[in-house]
Amino acid sequence: MANKGYVDAKNKKVNRIDYATHLQLMLWKFRKNRMALIAVGVLGIFLIISLFAEFIAPYEPGTRNINYLQGPPIKVHLLDDKGNFHFNPFIYEMVKKRDPVTFRVSYTTDTSKQIPLRFFTRGETYKFWGLFKLNFHLFGVDGGFINLFGTDQLGRDLFSRIMYATRISLSVGAIGVFFVFILGLIMGGIAGYLGGMADEFIMRLMEFIRSIPTLPLWLALAAALPREWSSLKVYLAITIILASVGWTNLGRRVRSKLISIREEDFILSARLAGCSDTRIIVHHMLPSFMSYIIVDLTISFPYIILAETALSFLGLGLREPIVSWGVLLYSAQNIHSLAQIPWLLITGLFVVVAVLAFNFMGDGLRDAADPFAK
Repeated sequence: MANKGYVDAKNKKVNRIDYATHLQLMLWKFRKNRMALIAVGVLGIFLIISLFAEFIAPYEPGTRNINYLQGPPIKVHLLDDKGNFHFNPFIYEMVKKRDPVTFRVSYTTDTSKQIPLRFFTRGETYKFWGLFKLNFHLFGVDGGFINLFGTDQLGRDLFSRIMYATRISLSVGAIGVFFVFILGLIMGGIAGYLGGMADEFIMRLMEFIRSIPTLPLWLALAAALPREWSSLKVYLAITIILASVGWTNLGRRVRSKLISIREEDFILSARLAGCSDTRIIVHHMLPSFMSYIIVDLTISFPYIILAETALSFLGLGLREPIVSWGVLLYSAQNIHSLAQIPWLLITGLFVVVAVLAFNFMGDGLRDAADPFAK
């Protein structure tokens, strides 16, 4: 009879660890790390935002509300000004006022006008993933605008723009990690398995790339992009640039692992069986330390996201009409924006949360990759 992870084998109780695969051991240890599990949940929310940005965002990223320029975030209420509870959330109408002395525009809350918040409602028409037209949104209001994170200088809803920016920034990280994975495996595999002149050349290339200061290299490569390129070309070029610089860490790790196992008995057996070098690397050597490769890729994900954010913040990365976290922060880099529109910095909170989540998940995977370590 099985009892608390034990099975009866010939009247002897045997721990299930003795029969578990390496992947199962990793999963069991990973589940004990609470911070890593929380990070997975947070990244799951980011993934949902990325997949359904058009549905979650009440407006298109370029939609303007000319009556609410540089408007502060609008609060959602369940209690009215008289203390009465409402089951249906609502917002108050914002009234625009101008100071007669400074001519500065400000907004005040008109508590006499309640606008109910609608969920799963019809709204602005959009193209879901650019394929087909829909007008169904997670939430919205009947008449007027709802701006949970406020608006920017042009009256564009910051919440909607952040939802779309989350998709772009995370996709840059995902595509960048894919290229890092391919380059790291190919270059590290050649260096570690073949050795000799190939190893010398690839190692010197890695050292040359790592010796160049990262930020100036990014700036030089990004500045070389033609200004007349379309947004799509710039998007792909920036992704490839970040990957072309970030593959060296994975390449070194793959090389060191291959060197340590290329003389093992199971590799010798594969050679004697007539397996080609490519098959030995792909089917025998790489799977033996694939868990460590996954950990390295997870940790490199925030590295690429921060790189894209930094380039776009400096005006050399992605640019309008593409909306990314760095593009949104680019509009908040002057004193006027910080003083007049501080809610533009909400984008930075998303960057910090995403990077911390990837780091915590990477730490959990790194610990779980060696399940017998204390």
